[in-house]
Amino acid sequence: MQRLQDRVAVITGAGSGIGLATARRFAQEGAKVVAVDLDEVAGTKAADEVGGLFVKADVSQEDDVIRMFRTAHETYGSVDIAFNNAGISPPEDDSILTTGIDAWRRVQEVNLTSVYYCCKHAIPYMQRQGKGSIINTASFVAVMGSATSQISYTASKGGVLAMTRELGVQFAREGIRVNALCPGPVDTPLLQELFAKDPERAQRRLVHIPIGRFARAEEMAAAVAFLASDDASFITASEFLVDGGISSAYVTPL
Repeated sequence: MQRLQDRVAVITGAGSGIGLATARRFAQEGAKVVAVDLDEVAGTKAADEVGGLFVKADVSQEDDVIRMFRTAHETYGSVDIAFNNAGISPPEDDSILTTGIDAWRRVQEVNLTSVYYCCKHAIPYMQRQGKGSIINTASFVAVMGSATSQISYTASKGGVLAMTRELGVQFAREGIRVNALCPGPVDTPLLQELFAKDPERAQRRLVHIPIGRFARAEEMAAAVAFLASDDASFITASEFLVDGGISSAYVTPL
């Protein structure tokens, strides 16, 4: 399929996990990929693999975000898709009773403020074009509660979801669609690192997924490609849950 032929897609967190899988999927569908990551080695490798452009950026810094979109536009002539995906989930982010304010603020900066910056500086390019698709990575935890809390992560993703909804409504008549991808637990390096330190926590989460496994990054990439494409032309301001049924489950199959 070539649903994204010649469209320019900026992907943050493109060096690994969902971002890397999406860079590959976008390239397969014909997009020109701008791979953004703070990790120069991983980001360069991702860009080279898909024949795209690497931009090193800390998306929690507004100047870096301005530069990455400007670079994309100067190189390829447009900004058609923004997949605002970069995020962190450090072990210091835990129960509200134990999470310190520095950990709280760092997660908010990377997971929520970065999405604010990315939307703020992608939208003007899309307004001039009269079209564009923004996909922000939220999470199924934005619509559910968990007793194994990562309090700042959960709050940040709730913020991403609410902001996405508002932007999707505000800019709908300018041809700009804004949607939130809400993944369930995905088998990525971020999740592996978190659960390797606490197998019991991993099992407590896995038992609640009706499909019985964690998602693959490629499955998330397929959903992002759909939202980025004209196949999703009537979808905006949505929470696009790709969670194996976890958010709808009361009791899972034996």
